[in-house]
Amino acid sequence: MAAPDSMTNTTRPADWLGIGLAALTGVIHLVLAGRYDLFRDELYFIVCGQHPAFGYADQPPLVPLIAAALYDIGGTAFWVRLPSVIAAAALAFVTVRLARGLGGGLLAATLAGLSVAVAPVLMGLTAILSTSSFDPLAFTLIAALLLRGIGGDDRALLWAGVTAGIILQVKYSLLLWAVGLAVGILLFERDLLRRKALWLGVGIAAVIAAPSFAWQALHGFPFLDLSAAARDKNAEVAFGAFIANQAFIMNPVLAPVWIVGMVAPFVDAGLRRLRFLVAAYAVTFVLVRLGGGKDYYLAALYPAFFASGAVWLAARARARWQAWLLAGWIAAAIALSAVIAPLALPILSPDRLEAYMLRTGLAPQAQEKSFAGTVLPQVFADQLGWHAFTEQVGQTWRFVTPADRARTAILTDNYGEAAALDLYGKRFGLPRALSGHNHYHFLGLRGQNPQNLIVITDEPARLAKVCTHADVVGTTWARFAMAHENDKAIVWCQGLRQPLATLWPQIRQLE
Repeated sequence: MAAPDSMTNTTRPADWLGIGLAALTGVIHLVLAGRYDLFRDELYFIVCGQHPAFGYADQPPLVPLIAAALYDIGGTAFWVRLPSVIAAAALAFVTVRLARGLGGGLLAATLAGLSVAVAPVLMGLTAILSTSSFDPLAFTLIAALLLRGIGGDDRALLWAGVTAGIILQVKYSLLLWAVGLAVGILLFERDLLRRKALWLGVGIAAVIAAPSFAWQALHGFPFLDLSAAARDKNAEVAFGAFIANQAFIMNPVLAPVWIVGMVAPFVDAGLRRLRFLVAAYAVTFVLVRLGGGKDYYLAALYPAFFASGAVWLAARARARWQAWLLAGWIAAAIALSAVIAPLALPILSPDRLEAYMLRTGLAPQAQEKSFAGTVLPQVFADQLGWHAFTEQVGQTWRFVTPADRARTAILTDNYGEAAALDLYGKRFGLPRALSGHNHYHFLGLRGQNPQNLIVITDEPARLAKVCTHADVVGTTWARFAMAHENDKAIVWCQGLRQPLATLWPQIRQLE
């Protein structure tokens, strides 16, 4: 076991540090939670959750059901994001406890806890409610429980199974980590495979996750089709740029901490138990690169290495000047994160954020091809413009005669547009939106049998084959919205040449 650092003699200061960091992190996220509007995916989650099911085309059921319930309670982004606020706070606490469990004292716990609290990508993942908001907390907790299990605690292995089952009801990415963890355990902790508690934990996870996988099986595993399509949708990032961006999104000043955290298990006998986590990271890294994954797909794995790196570094800060040097390093990391934070958290208004990005030259790496031309980072751009979009479609609806409204539906390109119309379109009397995108395709025609359509599209010319008359009657635009949502045509499509039910299978779009 690595020796505790020299700045503590008892566990109490480090324990209180975990509580304090969790509280501070939670308060910051809570204050900012309602500053912008609902994110594209949050709108979609709410609508999915309003149609309760054991699963959805592109995700397990837990986040949509929670989003819909919280939206019904409060009706604002603030309420919807409360689970993410809790996840951000809990991650700081769990990371501090992990550092303590590895033998670290106050200095190690401080470095580990602050690292995860200020890492830009971890801030961004919990700035909104997403299926990724819980990844860092879940993986860190599973890692901590497995480490306790390696130390002989069977109950920890059972709780690891419970955690895994719950996160599989949030996001399927645990299957990716599971491959890495399995390889790591086979390489370095094979004795764990002989433990009945491990397999009981796996069984518990499978039972908890079973309903969602049953739903996928009954519907032809649409998630697999979606995952295959995502590779083409994501931007191609060169290997070197991908590596460099990993350092940037975790804070470059903090990079030595997690790098040391990956190396230390192979040179420090006290941290030897973590070798299987390093192997898990390596395998997951390869799988993410082969799958064309985004940079944040690996974010969940770093907190554990922040903890191990902090323990190793702090144990070597035996002289007072060394401890103060490490404290200065922490301060520098916080300062840099404060500079980057406006790109992760809604600290600035859109106007000021645009000016800030121009002045500093800071900009996130584009993660999808469709992001080109967008002014603000996606985490903000996808929260903006939805009310304007709904009003622009609503203005078109006003000119549809009452007689035509009963036989007219609204068809959108994607789930963000459809969900915005569903949630914000009531004041315009809009019907429930239709879309072939992801789970909206499974919602079908929603009881409608239209003869006419209002279509929001990038390709109005193609509607000539669908309608007797297709006239562009408006366009979409909002200054800070995603670029691909601007300048879309709003088309009044009269006289469908075929029933929409006949056309519906061709409209399906999974990505």
